[in-house]
Amino acid sequence: MAKHVAVLYGGWSAEREVSLASGRACCKALEERSYRVTPIDVQPDIATVLQNTAPDVVFNALHGRVGEDGTIQGLLEILRIPYTHSGVLASALAMQKDKAKVVMAAAGVPVPKGLVVNRFEAAKSHVLPAPYVIKPVSEGSSVGVIIVREERSHPPQELTREDWAFGDQVLVESYVAGRELTCAVMGDRALGVIDIRPATGVFYDYDAKYVKGGSIHVLPAEIKPNIYQKVQELALTAHQALGCRGISRADLRYDDTPGGTGELVVLEVNTQPGMTETSLVPELAAHAGYSFGELVQWMVEDATCNR
Repeated sequence: MAKHVAVLYGGWSAEREVSLASGRACCKALEERSYRVTPIDVQPDIATVLQNTAPDVVFNALHGRVGEDGTIQGLLEILRIPYTHSGVLASALAMQKDKAKVVMAAAGVPVPKGLVVNRFEAAKSHVLPAPYVIKPVSEGSSVGVIIVREERSHPPQELTREDWAFGDQVLVESYVAGRELTCAVMGDRALGVIDIRPATGVFYDYDAKYVKGGSIHVLPAEIKPNIYQKVQELALTAHQALGCRGISRADLRYDDTPGGTGELVVLEVNTQPGMTETSLVPELAAHAGYSFGELVQWMVEDATCNR
């Protein structure tokens, strides 16, 4: 009898639309591989829905809060339903960017210099020399990220808006010039390295991530072999230090600009990377010889509790 997989997607985070796209793609791939699939757009009654659905496995295609921060993982542990991706602690830790940086740094992973401040304080005066980056402490997909350029005389006033939806604490980090690199980990293996180049502008923002043609993905990244290998090593070390399971993706910056510092830092680890047609992990898996269907099947077969 075919394994019954409930695909959790949607929800109510700032990344709902991306999650819907990821979920639909994964449902289609699993159905094509003869799984019995129940798609579930997650709402606050999700515990009851899962108990009534009684799946063998949950494929977690949620992004952002609740789905990515350990909350849904804790519920699945209580219900004893095996699930994909990382467990409670790794999910919560990776989502809290400032705490994740402490753990990664302790494992020898270089991270950008920075501090956590109240958003109103960051709006009053520059808390770091420009250029620097302001980002929510616990959001993904570049949601709420602001780059403060050298020519900007005043700090960003959008931080004081009444409809600011990302919490009062923000992470302020030194801006690292150069390349945006990303590397996925599948189980205990680092996959390839992509150099992400925004098609327009200079920042890999939400649209560059998810709008078709928003970014150019160079795979394998055109960097020196020793740097390429170092990126893979750092992605795997960060994955293991945070306690991630299944699939994760590390985002890095590498300053190879003329006269630059040569700095290579890990910005964050995504425990629920996108699974859309423009997503990076399926592209990296394909480069390693896995079709999208094979990747999704691997994730389902890897699912457990106590992750």
